[in-house]
Amino acid sequence: MQTQLFIDGEFVDSLDGSTLDVHDPHDNSLLATIAEGREADIDRAVTAAKRAKSSWGSMAAADRGRLILKLADAIEDDVDYLSLLESRDTGHPVRDTRNLDVPRTAATFRYFGGMADKFQGSVVPVEQGFLDYVVPTPLGVVGQIVPWNFPVMFTSWKMAPALAAGNTVVMKPAEITPLSALRIAELAAEVGFPAGVINVVPGYGATAGQRIVDHPDIAKVSFTGSTAVGRQVARGAAESLKQVHLELGGKGANIVFPDANIIAAVNGTAFGIFHNQGQACIAASRLIIHESIAEEFLEKFVALAASIKVGDPKDPSTEMGPLTTPMHRDRVLSYVEQSITEGGEVLLGGRAPSNPALALGSYIEPTIVRISSDSRAACEEVFGPFMTVHTFSTDEQALEIANSVDYGLGGGLWTRDLSRAHKTARELNAGMVWINSYKRVNPGSPFGGMGSSGYGREMGFEAMREYTEPKAIWVNVDAQLPPFYPRNANG
Repeated sequence: MQTQLFIDGEFVDSLDGSTLDVHDPHDNSLLATIAEGREADIDRAVTAAKRAKSSWGSMAAADRGRLILKLADAIEDDVDYLSLLESRDTGHPVRDTRNLDVPRTAATFRYFGGMADKFQGSVVPVEQGFLDYVVPTPLGVVGQIVPWNFPVMFTSWKMAPALAAGNTVVMKPAEITPLSALRIAELAAEVGFPAGVINVVPGYGATAGQRIVDHPDIAKVSFTGSTAVGRQVARGAAESLKQVHLELGGKGANIVFPDANIIAAVNGTAFGIFHNQGQACIAASRLIIHESIAEEFLEKFVALAASIKVGDPKDPSTEMGPLTTPMHRDRVLSYVEQSITEGGEVLLGGRAPSNPALALGSYIEPTIVRISSDSRAACEEVFGPFMTVHTFSTDEQALEIANSVDYGLGGGLWTRDLSRAHKTARELNAGMVWINSYKRVNPGSPFGGMGSSGYGREMGFEAMREYTEPKAIWVNVDAQLPPFYPRNANG
């Protein structure tokens, strides 16, 4: 695996020789010691990206697209290695990294590789005699900060549209899960990306991340992470008036109406909350279920959750792996204690597994807690395999509970009633809504939220707009303009 910074087309050590340790969350053993990028390393990455931006931005869009498509092919060919690397780095089961994360990563690069020469400008119908055309122009150097929960996939979500639009990239992967982003940089070099177009600098948020926010030559910062840090990014970027895209936390409402297909809702809800150990901003973390079907649903749901195989993420039969760090495991468990203090009832889990083979890792059992909708666990992002349960009697009450938090990222609902489905989807405070499903994503569908979940969108045409500025160009074709100051018209 690559353990150095990737700057200007080469793998290099940090300027001051700093390193950081990366651990395997299965047993918290040392996985790698890698170079730690700091402020000076971000500076040289920005210098390289700035030098490359003119030639990359002026390259024919189809040629940029071909390189991105080659990278997509290389990622697919590398699926065995990349999926295992991601699994060891994050704790995400290899069954999922191989069948979901890496294929989605390749699909995103492929989508935007095809988008590169299809993202068009427009012609504005203005007054006769003038041609007014609008051209989407790249921003230049963009800074991108990637979180630790889906690092390989989020690398593609940020990097692919920025590159397709003609920008160069300085990316900081999370310091605890940097390995897959470095591997993608390595593959990009192998398929022929010019030096300086892609730069990957792992490091800490307070040093490398802050320098990305502060650097005067970075035109935009795209950040995915917690709402608290997102606010810091926005405040810091305001000093230089650079653009900001924030994809932040969530507290997904998952409403099950009395006419829902119970089996489908049970299965979809389990995927929505327990996939990737619940470490997802769009996780279905609040189950809001009609009181008439609550007991039947919970009986089936608890039984399914209890059957999930928790274990070594490298084992292809494992269905749920460890959380990514011991600190985060302890934070999630603290919400169990808090919920009990607030009168909650633990229906399942709430502790580390008893299997001694997992004792050294950051494991938590699938956890389901019945508690009031105004409790801390129901209002704050837990970011783990932890679901709160709430009941309702009317559709209006379901929406009131769903919209009672500050977040507005994703939400789902289960019903056979078409009118109810569309009405509820329209009234949910969320940037994405799934009807009779949950947590579906596609490179063509915009991903993002509102409120404390941030602003801006990943994916689709919206992502290309995030990485371009519209430039209006006026041409006087044959307009005969009278003098505006006629007495001085002839000098």
